[in-house]
Amino acid sequence: MSRIVVGVSGSAACFKAVSVCSALAQAGHEVTAVLTEAATALVTPLQFSCVTGNPALDNEWNPLDPTGMDHIRFARAADLIVVVPATADRIGLFAQGLAPDLLGSLSLAFDADKPRLFVPAMNPEMWNHPAVKRNVATLLSDGWQCIGPAEGPTACGEIGLGRMVELDVILAAIETALA
Repeated sequence: MSRIVVGVSGSAACFKAVSVCSALAQAGHEVTAVLTEAATALVTPLQFSCVTGNPALDNEWNPLDPTGMDHIRFARAADLIVVVPATADRIGLFAQGLAPDLLGSLSLAFDADKPRLFVPAMNPEMWNHPAVKRNVATLLSDGWQCIGPAEGPTACGEIGLGRMVELDVILAAIETALA
C-alpha cells in the first residue's frame, strides 16, 4: 500500500482526523500524522500513534531523525500528503509558502508531482472571505486538490459552506489520488 502523511491543523474538526488516520491504516496504508501546535491543544499525538502504529510528529525541534530532518525524510518517503482539517490559517501559510512549523516545512519539501490534498474546515464567513478564496485559488494553481468543504452546521453553530466533508468523501478522494 501507500505511505501517507496526514497533516492536522488546529480546528474544532481535528478530532475527525483520528478517524481518517485509523481508516487509512486499517486499509493497509502506512500513515504518519503531523500535528500543528494548535492541533495538539485539541487532540493528542498519542491518539494518532495508537491508530496508525507510527509515532505522530508534533514538534520540529524534537525530531525522530537524528539529523533533525524529519521534514525531508517524511516528505521524500510519502506517496501523498493530505491536510485534514485545513484551517484558514494553514491554507494561507501554504499559499504564501511559509513554514513556521514541521507541517509547513514538510509541505514545502513535498514533491509537487505527488498528490497533495487539503480538506477545509471553518466557519462559513471565513470560507467565503476574499483572502481565503485567493489562498485556495493559489493552492489549486500550485497543484493542490481541495476536498470540500460541505454545507451544513459548523462547530460554531452556524450553518453554511465551510463544514469539513465526511470521512467517506475524504477516503474516496485519497484513493482516487493514489490511483
